[in-house]
Amino acid sequence: MWLRIQRLNQQRFVLTAKAVCVHQLHTSSTEPASSSYNGLYPGHIHTTPIQKALLAVGSGVAALRDPYRHDMVAVLGEATGHFALINLRDRMRNDPEGYTILTERPRIRLSTIDVAKMASLPEGSFGREYVRFLEDNHVTPDSRADVKFVDDEELAYVMLRYREVHDLMHTLLGMPTNMLGEVAVKWFEAAQTGLPMCAFGAALGPLRLNARRLQTLVTSLGPWALRNGLRARFVLNIFYERRWEQSLEDLRQELNIEPPPVILSAAKKMST
Repeated sequence: MWLRIQRLNQQRFVLTAKAVCVHQLHTSSTEPASSSYNGLYPGHIHTTPIQKALLAVGSGVAALRDPYRHDMVAVLGEATGHFALINLRDRMRNDPEGYTILTERPRIRLSTIDVAKMASLPEGSFGREYVRFLEDNHVTPDSRADVKFVDDEELAYVMLRYREVHDLMHTLLGMPTNMLGEVAVKWFEAAQTGLPMCAFGAALGPLRLNARRLQTLVTSLGPWALRNGLRARFVLNIFYERRWEQSLEDLRQELNIEPPPVILSAAKKMST
């Protein structure tokens, strides 16, 4: 009986979060053009602190039930990440390369990168290894959701940039998109960014692992990911689009990232 009540409460949270999203989308679409997006950015949906709390709870429950619901993971990150995003933005502003990224606002999309050219780069180059990651794991940079619930235009870009370099983190760390690989990347990102969503995934993701993979995480990949996340150069301060021809080994050395202690096979599910 208690488990049944718990499941019903989880469903109510998810439905409430979805209702908030639908209401805000409808409200935004019916506002006059002169006041669209409250002067922030296209697609922005204004939410009150209470609505953000509901979104956080509902999306968190949905993401816990299905970690591959990248749409819910995205909402969770936006609803809980305000203070962490301010810190990330300030770290980018205080770094020459990070400041250039904030100024130029590059995007990592199929329309902005030349995948064919990157695939022709020498073996071991960062661009070639990134394309190999996309092919092996059946993912695309266009799968990243647009930001909607961040109430600051510059912070919204910081969140978007984090999402669009997530697959580059997989490439740098040599991690596939299976659950073990995702958890390892989340441990690294939690140490790097301080985003509550990353900490949430790092803490609860291991619950989805079987005993053998959990042992690998605890004894090998986890300590490696945390150590590298804490000591590596801040990953949002790298203009990756200008590094495609650089060797992956050299880029890891520049960022102070150790190669993975365990080689994992490619996954079939979508990255989150």
